[in-house]
Amino acid sequence: MKRSLRSVPLALLSALTLALAAWPLAAQNSQISITAQVAADRELLAKESYITPPAEIVKLVTAPRHLNVTLTQPSPDRRNFLKEQSEGLPSVTTFGKPHYYLGGLQVDFKANRVRTLTTRGAVGLQLIDPVTGKSTAIGLPKNATASNPSWSPDGKQLAFVANFEDASQLYVADIATGKSTAVIKAPLLATLVNTIDWTADGKSVVVVLLPDGRKPEPKRPDVATGPLVRLAMDPVKDPERNYASLLNDPYEADLLEYYTTGQLALIDVKSHAVKKIGAPAMIQSVDAAPDGLYFHVTTMQRPFSYIVQYSSFGASEQLWDATGKVLSTIAMRPLRLGNDTTGGGRGGRSNDAKRALAWMPQGPGMFFLESVPGTRDADSTKNAGDSGATSTASRGGRAGGGAAGGAAARPDRVVQWLPPFGPTDTKVLYESSAPISNVAFSDDAKWIFATGTSGGFGEIYAVNVTEPSKKYSIVRQRGYTPSFVGGRAVRGGAAGGGGRGSADDTLTFYNNPGALLLKRGTSGGSVAMVSSDGGVYLQGTQYYRDFLTSAPREFIDKIDIKTGTKARRVFESAADAAETIAAPLDDDFARAIVNRETASQVSDSYLRDMQSGALTKLTNNKDYTPDFTAAIRKRVVVTRADGFQFVVKLTLPADYKAGTRLPAMFWFYPYEYTEQAGYDRTLRIENVNRFPVGGPRTIEYLVTQGYAVANFDPPIVGDAGRMNDNYTSDLQMNLIAVIDELDKQGYIDRARLGLGGHSYGAFSTVNAMTLTPYFKAGIAGDGMYNRTLTPTGFQSERRDLWSGQKTYLDMSPMLRADKLQGALLMYHSLEDQNVGTDPISSIRMMQALRAAGKTSALFMYPYEDHGPATKESDLDQWGRWTAWLDLYVKHAGENQVKKAIPPSVQP
Repeated sequence: MKRSLRSVPLALLSALTLALAAWPLAAQNSQISITAQVAADRELLAKESYITPPAEIVKLVTAPRHLNVTLTQPSPDRRNFLKEQSEGLPSVTTFGKPHYYLGGLQVDFKANRVRTLTTRGAVGLQLIDPVTGKSTAIGLPKNATASNPSWSPDGKQLAFVANFEDASQLYVADIATGKSTAVIKAPLLATLVNTIDWTADGKSVVVVLLPDGRKPEPKRPDVATGPLVRLAMDPVKDPERNYASLLNDPYEADLLEYYTTGQLALIDVKSHAVKKIGAPAMIQSVDAAPDGLYFHVTTMQRPFSYIVQYSSFGASEQLWDATGKVLSTIAMRPLRLGNDTTGGGRGGRSNDAKRALAWMPQGPGMFFLESVPGTRDADSTKNAGDSGATSTASRGGRAGGGAAGGAAARPDRVVQWLPPFGPTDTKVLYESSAPISNVAFSDDAKWIFATGTSGGFGEIYAVNVTEPSKKYSIVRQRGYTPSFVGGRAVRGGAAGGGGRGSADDTLTFYNNPGALLLKRGTSGGSVAMVSSDGGVYLQGTQYYRDFLTSAPREFIDKIDIKTGTKARRVFESAADAAETIAAPLDDDFARAIVNRETASQVSDSYLRDMQSGALTKLTNNKDYTPDFTAAIRKRVVVTRADGFQFVVKLTLPADYKAGTRLPAMFWFYPYEYTEQAGYDRTLRIENVNRFPVGGPRTIEYLVTQGYAVANFDPPIVGDAGRMNDNYTSDLQMNLIAVIDELDKQGYIDRARLGLGGHSYGAFSTVNAMTLTPYFKAGIAGDGMYNRTLTPTGFQSERRDLWSGQKTYLDMSPMLRADKLQGALLMYHSLEDQNVGTDPISSIRMMQALRAAGKTSALFMYPYEDHGPATKESDLDQWGRWTAWLDLYVKHAGENQVKKAIPPSVQP
């Protein structure tokens, strides 16, 4: 496909024409066109303002895909779904609003909120009827975006954070009218706590406000009062990660305390009365009891640290009453440093503490898991049978919490903790003879549902609180990792299986019974969804060994609690479509919202009658990138010289003619494996029924410019813990195999190849270009090119620089900068917060390449994190990518004509 000629100065075109005047006429016309394009590309790359790519790319990058609707956020009564309307690609103006980095916390200091509320708020909120598909807009205040909407327990109100230029405020919308109003004028402190918690009666919300009488922001002294101090005086190894944002000095520590100290408050949404709870504190999280009389509060504590981020600072976890009085200190977690693997610090408790602490869904108090006294070693921190289990409630939460930890075969119990929450205000609800990993209640609190692993068998079971000696097994299977899904649980869990699973999970993966389905409880939190006739639901995905002909199929099974028998299969997705349950509309699963797509049909939401299977279409989504959809896609299996096989996803232009050899762009990201089977397990979750979707930076858009695009994850293979000893040799072997196979099949012109990747892919791109002669150009973004700058480990590498020195040095392309072949374009975000990819790496790599006389460029994007996100940066990036690739790949060899241009007119 021919790229339109960009503007070229008239004098330069004239000089180019004169320089070629003696050539044959046909050659003149061709070379003038190519040479002019070369000149235009070079001029474009030199611009120090934002540029744009060819029109085809602009259309794909800016496609309004955000206008499509997917029903995924049901109200508690399931009568409405909520859509948060994005503005599409955010602007650099929004991202450029001044902000602080304080030990990993990004703060919009003008508005007293976390920066993401400024850069990512919704410009609209819509209610969608799940029966008719009718959409109703919720009114937003003028000049504000909305963040973190929260349904009232009865589904009749919606609270949200309204983000104005200089403040965030609490708004509540009436669902019946769609009208939203400010509840109070006082601004929120939306830094550490930026969500809204309702009481069970729907009358009040819990928020954190700016404290009364707040003093002015701390000011940095005009003249430094001393040096920056870092000490390591204890004889303890402390391997810290390379954090981009750390506190630097006492002034920044004071700023962090200033912007995280807020006033906990209970707000009556009707009367607008404000009840302040306790004294201002650095509140990290708060979870109110359903009755609003008690508060589970975690506060950040000094001392802070200069070597870890705020998420590792010390914390105090407490229970407060409605006056702010501390009823119980649940845990005091110290500052957690890099060598602390005991579970201390934020998020960890000692092993004999209250685990999975959450509010009862009905009735007074909280519940928690604990080891049966005298049965668990104090220093035990891992449950050998269930080490991967985690809490299903992210901030303590209400019913539906979970727990991990504890020595194998040690018994646990579920305990109710009653007001006033003294040491003896407890009641044992159930005692198990084995470890409990996760626990949830039914909405009426009459049933306990638990997961655990013992003797190699994973199990989900139920216990009636009135008959705790009897256990009802829902599912029990060898090798199974039981879990919950839905509610506040992470969707998928054991139900979906793992793409990068272990070698011994194959049987369970293809015969996984699913995860217990949770829902939001009437008092908030998460509870097990129980049908009117005493059944629960297991949600999972059936995978097939021949996944290319038999795509994965989601299922829902109904299980009778008391017998453990499968009552029926409520849902199974179609064989020729990718279908997922978004939400049931009732606990009996009579109707549900299903999201459905195929390889040729964009995803839409449907109302499904679960008895008849009838579908009613609710949304009318569009394919906003038909040119991309029409591209030809092939799956090519490549075999290395050592016999190891891996997959390359090849994309070709829609008008590709068989036998045509195209300039090609390889885009890759290596992963480490110990064997072929380990790699093969990563492929098994692929769903060929998915509609091809792209984002603003999808590399396959290059097919619109006449390129073939090969996207793959090259395997690095070796002994466990030492895979990277083979990194450089495997990298070369992988690339040779891909080139040879695609050349053999006639898709690529092996004399016109480009290579690229982001982050670890960028690092690997530069390594490849210093080790091989195959690529005319490379694109490397947000990478690390000197492994001595990540001395305590990186990616899956767990050795440090001193124990794996040869490997670290072999993997550092900076040390081979003089060997680079091809033209290298690097880009890096100036505010890259990713661990281990400091922008200094790209700056020094550019310095080295210039010193070595290598063709190179570096473009650094202001205000961006690990990968550009704004419209201006994305378009600029594509503009420079396409110019670079056209200059050095598409016209490889042809652009040598510039040597015939007089030096005085060479751009």
